[in-house]
Amino acid sequence: MKALLLEDYKKLTVVDFPEPETGPDDVLVRVASCGICGSDVHGFDGGSGRRIPPVIMGHEASGTVAQTGSNVKRFKQGDRVTFDSMINCGRCPYCRKGQPNLCADRRVLGVSCGDYRRHGAFAEYVAVPQHIVYAVPDTVSFDQAAMVEPVSVALHAANLAGGGLGDSCVVVGAGMIGLLTVQAMRIKGCGQIIAVDLDDSRLALAKTSGADVTINAKNTSVPERVRELTGGEGADIVMEAVGTNATVLASIDSVRKGGTVVLIGNVTKDTALPLQSVVTREVRLQGSCASANDYTACLDLIGRGAFRVEPMISATAPLERGAEMFDRLYAHEAGLTKVILKP
Repeated sequence: MKALLLEDYKKLTVVDFPEPETGPDDVLVRVASCGICGSDVHGFDGGSGRRIPPVIMGHEASGTVAQTGSNVKRFKQGDRVTFDSMINCGRCPYCRKGQPNLCADRRVLGVSCGDYRRHGAFAEYVAVPQHIVYAVPDTVSFDQAAMVEPVSVALHAANLAGGGLGDSCVVVGAGMIGLLTVQAMRIKGCGQIIAVDLDDSRLALAKTSGADVTINAKNTSVPERVRELTGGEGADIVMEAVGTNATVLASIDSVRKGGTVVLIGNVTKDTALPLQSVVTREVRLQGSCASANDYTACLDLIGRGAFRVEPMISATAPLERGAEMFDRLYAHEAGLTKVILKP
């Protein structure tokens, strides 16, 4: 089969690769659309440490069932499907508690790290266990279905945020996850939503995604501006969707006493923590990792237009142009948000 292989850091090549084996509990999917995730771009240069070459990346995908294993009963050849990016064991205490995203033995498609290598969906075919496969409604296109993974990340974070109707919310970072988090918090029933980024084009997209106010952190103190917009108190909820020291600190400084900061971004491994500020103001810090059993709901929300993902898709390209598209994303080309590759 044709596949886009990360042969070395910053070196992607379309190669002829063996078709994956289909085990008795597996579904072989012929990939129609696969999105380039920000984590793939960070893996492209070795920065994340989770894309050790050689590996086929890609985990935001959809397509049709090409073959099923002998134990698969829910799907048949030709079915339109998508799948979770994360393979959980289904047996550990976390899986049994309904927290598959915290599975003790989880594997992520398209990831190669010190513990395992699992080739992903920048290829004509990918094999995945049937328990992480979901039917795609007729109202959802393949490109839209390839967006369900980041949508589920945003919805999971919104669910973890707690809070009530009308709460003020700041979303720090207007990348793909941040933009979808703006939509998720609007669906959740938040009142004033404030989006923060360094890029005016992304902030403009945040406005069309449902943000009431935008702040360019390049020339404005985010905490001061947030307090101005919230009667001097700070926001009820801050969703941090970047994961750097500066953005985490700004998030904590922007939340009110007793408020909640949800940490979604994880670009850097460690950040400083203003302990006294967190403790004395009783700020709740909540981590959010991937999603948990949210795919069916997300597909329904996309199909009904509650989540608008089409404006996030800035380009589609054949797999043969994959290296070019990665280079453009790595260079932070203006206007590029989500790129969908078509094997």
